[in-house]
Amino acid sequence: MTEETRGGGGGEGGFVRADQIDLKSLDEQLHRHLSRALTLEKKKQDNGDKQQEEMREIPVTHEWEIDPSKLIIKSVIARGTFGTVHRGIYDGQDVAVKLLDWGEEGHRTQAETASLRAAFAQEVSVWYKLDHPNVTKFIGATMGAPELNIQRDNGHFSMPRNVCCVVVEYLPGGALKNFLIKNRRRKLAFKVVIQLALDLARGLSYLHSKKIVHRDVKTENMLLDKNRTVKIADFGVARVEASNPNDMTGETGTLGYMAPEVLNGNPYNRKCDVYSFGVCLWEIYCCDMPYPDLSFSELTSAVVRQNLRPEIPRCCPSSLANVMKRCWDANSDRRPEMDEVVSMLEAIDTSKGGGMLPLDQPQGCLWFRRYRGP
Repeated sequence: MTEETRGGGGGEGGFVRADQIDLKSLDEQLHRHLSRALTLEKKKQDNGDKQQEEMREIPVTHEWEIDPSKLIIKSVIARGTFGTVHRGIYDGQDVAVKLLDWGEEGHRTQAETASLRAAFAQEVSVWYKLDHPNVTKFIGATMGAPELNIQRDNGHFSMPRNVCCVVVEYLPGGALKNFLIKNRRRKLAFKVVIQLALDLARGLSYLHSKKIVHRDVKTENMLLDKNRTVKIADFGVARVEASNPNDMTGETGTLGYMAPEVLNGNPYNRKCDVYSFGVCLWEIYCCDMPYPDLSFSELTSAVVRQNLRPEIPRCCPSSLANVMKRCWDANSDRRPEMDEVVSMLEAIDTSKGGGMLPLDQPQGCLWFRRYRGP
């Protein structure tokens, strides 16, 4: 069949001679068919893009989102690396408002900021459902948009695109750290020491039961209500702020409270909180600061390589000293879970005292804080 080819139409027997085919006409028909197909495909794609764009423009609402019109932001009460904390009122309730800035000035790429915001939305949905007397109550949050205005005492201001707003209950007692500093000379009664320690331990135990690792446990992040009950603050914000892999270094946390594995840049889990709790327990008992004279490099070397820990006063009851030592064990696997820590603290007898007393009192604890080297 050298001169004939199968055709779709005329010709005897369904065949047509090759030299009788109008190639120009076929080419024009093919061009028209292809043009029509491409036009239909483009319309289909354009409609899909339009639908996606419309979906993007529809605001996604979450149960934890606050109504900005009900929020009044007042004076700044604290400043941090990622934002500022303000006094405020939300729907008639006293609140603390944290404004988180994730790169408004171009310190982060657009992808990094988007990742942080996605993590933030995922995390606050967990925080919103937390309910424990030793965890600061999370009221709600909102992710800022250019058109979002929040009322302030002296007018209004627009929240930048990359700022997120977190609203929690306001606790008038301030930070636990400040309370301990005020009692640095007087010290605390042993019953008070155990009460504060139990509050913190119960709060951490609850967070761990919800698969939340605080990662920055320190007395500065613990707040007191009007009844001197300890409540954990920033229990999730620290984790979200460190969710960028580039930020997950050995410096995540606060100097003096970081576990050896964190200082060394090794993988870590909830047991890093247990270590930090041990340091906080020492701080609550002594009303003093751990390692005040050591630099980061000196402390890292001493804690990781020479097993340096805060010096426990001789007058500290062995039951409490044992809790400290177990919590700050160099081997994270040997540290107790926080619910076990709660049980150990509950078992301590406070009826006979055991706290530190001022050094100028005759039956005081004859212990002086001095750094003696590793």
